[in-house]
Amino acid sequence: MTEPHPLLAAFTDAADGRFPPCDGGVTVLSPLPGGLECSVAFTGHAVIATGLAAADVHARAADGFGGSLAPDFLRHLAGPGGLIGVTDVTLTARGTGGTPRLAELADEGAGHPRVLYARALRADVTVHGDERGLVTLAHGLAGRRELGIELHAPHHAGRGHGRGLLADALSLVPEGEPVFAAVAPGNARSLRAFLACGFIPIGSEVVLRPERPRTVADGGPAPGPGRIRTLT
Repeated sequence: MTEPHPLLAAFTDAADGRFPPCDGGVTVLSPLPGGLECSVAFTGHAVIATGLAAADVHARAADGFGGSLAPDFLRHLAGPGGLIGVTDVTLTARGTGGTPRLAELADEGAGHPRVLYARALRADVTVHGDERGLVTLAHGLAGRRELGIELHAPHHAGRGHGRGLLADALSLVPEGEPVFAAVAPGNARSLRAFLACGFIPIGSEVVLRPERPRTVADGGPAPGPGRIRTLT
């Protein structure tokens, strides 16, 4: 059985109110499965999962007071051609369990942008929903249980449908178990809905898909003269 990535413990500890020390420091961990990396900011401390050496990260003067999410630092993590995701608020809540209040959708929504996005970054994605919208439930960053939501039509927004759908989505998670969500801070309507349903902010995060030259340490031959091999 594969050992969980150590970042998972940081998330579950934060969900229980136990945070890294507020010392401005940076903890460097190994990269995530699937070619992903990330920079996660807690209060006064950052946790970075990357294939770069810890000495390289620290040499860039990243810190736990916001520097770990600075654009220039994120570009260094991703490499010149790597992909950098948006900065999201990291939220967590507890499942309510009981009888699931949303049906699983076998085929509906398979081509929906929300579902495609979830399947590009997460594993074991299931889709649930009703006439109000759809919910994705998956194993996401470091293996944590992640929830995503989207209403079917803009006119549903502002009528409490998002909050109702979120509350019903929590019934899909066993009672008392943590579930996480990542919400763009500028998406105020969505952020208010999550907060109203009992989600609490524990930090912020950026997911990256890096592209950088391979070396012998990556498990492959070093590139020869005039030939650069990059991760895809």
